Amino acid sequence: MKMKELPPSERPYEKLEMYGAHTLSNAELLAIIIKSGTKEESSVHTAQKILSMKNKNSNSLRFIQDTSIEEFMRIKGIGKVKAIQLKALCEIAKRFSRPIDDTHIKITSPKDVANLFMDELRYEKREMVKVVILNTKNIMIKIVDICLGNGNFAIIKPRDALIDAIKMGAPKIILVHNHPSGDVNPSKSDIDFTKKLENAASMIGIKMLDHIIIGDSKFESIFYFIKNQKGKEEKA
Repeated sequence: MKMKELPPSERPYEKLEMYGAHTLSNAELLAIIIKSGTKEESSVHTAQKILSMKNKNSNSLRFIQDTSIEEFMRIKGIGKVKAIQLKALCEIAKRFSRPIDDTHIKITSPKDVANLFMDELRYEKREMVKVVILNTKNIMIKIVDICLGNGNFAIIKPRDALIDAIKMGAPKIILVHNHPSGDVNPSKSDIDFTKKLENAASMIGIKMLDHIIIGDSKFESIFYFIKNQKGKEEKA
């Protein structure tokens, strides 16, 4: 059935206007984004084909974030423009979670850091590393992206993480990176690099407050992890 053949209350545009966005199914919401279907199918049917790409055991729409433009274009009715619109939608959704002013935020705990970066990093398929630069009152003054790659900290030098703080004369930093697997347990390279960076920072008068790992709705403080492991060893 073509969209125009449906009663107004069943068409996605009219349904949203009449009853609110929360009443629409995932397929109906996607149909509004892609706007039109094909000669044979409505936009809702095309949207249902997109939804069929996900893991059948999951109701999450996370797969859209991980789907490439080329993969979208394999669906009949999805050309390059619509595929790009879908990718833009994913980026907009990520940015909604960011503070309007992402500086002048006071960091008081690892959770503050996790809340700041969770929605941005939890869906990333590649590992991203960020340095949060703070002033003496733990107020964030800058965020620096220093790496995007394969998760091998061996390719990062402490200087890469410290250079901006040095230039600014900033007294404190926090390192943040994500684990695309969603598992927040620190690897040996995570711990080794944390210790190496903390020592390097200390030598030039910069205090490293923590290193936070972001997973899928979870986070881990490497400083807390190291302290906890040390406590267990001492008790043993």
